[in-house]
Amino acid sequence: MAATSNPQQLVMDRVGRRDALLTSRTARPNYGYWRRAWRRFKDNRVSLTALIVLGLIVLFTLSAGLISEYVTHMSYSENHLSDKLLPPFTDPYYLGSDANGRDVLTRLAYGGRVSLYVALLATASILAIGGTVGALAGYFGGFVDSLFMRAADVLLSFPTLLLLILVSSLYSPGPTFLAIFIAGVSWAGVSRIVRGEVMALRTRDYIDAARVLGSSNGRIIIRHIIPNIVPIIVVWASLVIPGLILTEASLSYLGLGVMVPTPSWGNMLQDAKQFISRSWTLIFIPGLAIYITVLCLYLVGNGLRDALDPRLNN
Repeated sequence: MAATSNPQQLVMDRVGRRDALLTSRTARPNYGYWRRAWRRFKDNRVSLTALIVLGLIVLFTLSAGLISEYVTHMSYSENHLSDKLLPPFTDPYYLGSDANGRDVLTRLAYGGRVSLYVALLATASILAIGGTVGALAGYFGGFVDSLFMRAADVLLSFPTLLLLILVSSLYSPGPTFLAIFIAGVSWAGVSRIVRGEVMALRTRDYIDAARVLGSSNGRIIIRHIIPNIVPIIVVWASLVIPGLILTEASLSYLGLGVMVPTPSWGNMLQDAKQFISRSWTLIFIPGLAIYITVLCLYLVGNGLRDALDPRLNN
């Protein structure tokens, strides 16, 4: 006859099997930082919807050439004076025509491309200038920090919009020049953000370990510091791009930004303002495009801010 098992041991075995089963059911996979951030972003339905809409807007602007060739069969500068100020859904003008008989749909697509190009190029240029200045000031400190930050203080003391208006009134900027000039007067803010993060990171143990192993200052900044400030930069960029779109639209509306015949959403508004009583859609269509694009960018930025927050571990 087999020996009777210890009742206490049987209870302990059952408890152990139950705990193991519960652990296997409730355990979550150990996702990496970016994968966890994407999971959190996907759970934010509003931001995810805004990202999808924003993707469609970008696709629309990138397809401007195809729309011109296969849909409207008109270029953005093609005039048909006999067809001016036509309402939307008038064949072949799907969104109507402007005061010069140009197709609004074609100009909307090309104008969106120009507006987004100016905003994205300005953002990249701001990051290149301000990020470099902030990283060097925060890492080296001392005289370098004082020199760069005083230059940033001087730039911040000038009203940016007035500088843009002054230069734009003296020259006729194209999209590229306008984007670079916007960056040249707007880098000081992000340089302070980057400087603060770099100053906090340079005293970490892994930075000291890299120095002990003989890593150069450039290698430490590029390989160890910059990757750790990428989440902050991503959030900053997603929130500043809408402001740059509005800046370009404001300058172009005032006649100081992108000049006709090159279309942008801003100069489409400027061209249409004197005809609002005869064709309100000329104001409404580019204004709606600016509104939806800026709103989607802000919603995506808010979602990224929450998703990239390291304090959220779910």
